[in-house]
Amino acid sequence: MSIATNRTSSAAATLAGILVAGAMVALTIGVYAGVHEPAGRPLVTLGFSGMLQMKAWLTTGASVLLIVQLTTAMWMWGRLPGVTSAAPPWAGPLHRWSGTTAFVLTVPVALHCIWALGFATGDLRVTVHSIVGCLFYGAYAAKMLALRTRGLPGWSLPVLGGSVFTALLLLWLTAALWFFTRSGVPLI
Repeated sequence: MSIATNRTSSAAATLAGILVAGAMVALTIGVYAGVHEPAGRPLVTLGFSGMLQMKAWLTTGASVLLIVQLTTAMWMWGRLPGVTSAAPPWAGPLHRWSGTTAFVLTVPVALHCIWALGFATGDLRVTVHSIVGCLFYGAYAAKMLALRTRGLPGWSLPVLGGSVFTALLLLWLTAALWFFTRSGVPLI
């Protein structure tokens, strides 16, 4: 077996391990949310008038930061349409801090989803939201592990980042957008 074949096999095994770890995170969250008896009330509302308002606005903030993430990543990798210059030195730190802040904004939302509501399956929107919520944290865990791992295929990080992006976008569409389009509910 050649050195290149060994490296390819090793990279594939490492990537498979990262994906399994991400799947375990998603599965663990889903199982816990499914067996945990929902409290039906918020832990805290962080100054918002209710739990739904808090969740909708924090998820919206995280989603806006996700656009910053996508833009800076594409710029750093030379894939930003219409931009031929290299990314400025501040793009990397902006990418890291916007991602960290977006993740931090999702934590109280996830805690409330799991603790107060559990893994819900009342209708298609709620079921999709519950599943994608678990997948978001699994994809995020896998992406964070991949960031620290050398020798992975070049496509793996963009695919994992795209999975995080897609999952958060679906979470926003199935919860925050739904909330903001309801009539008679206070928005803040």
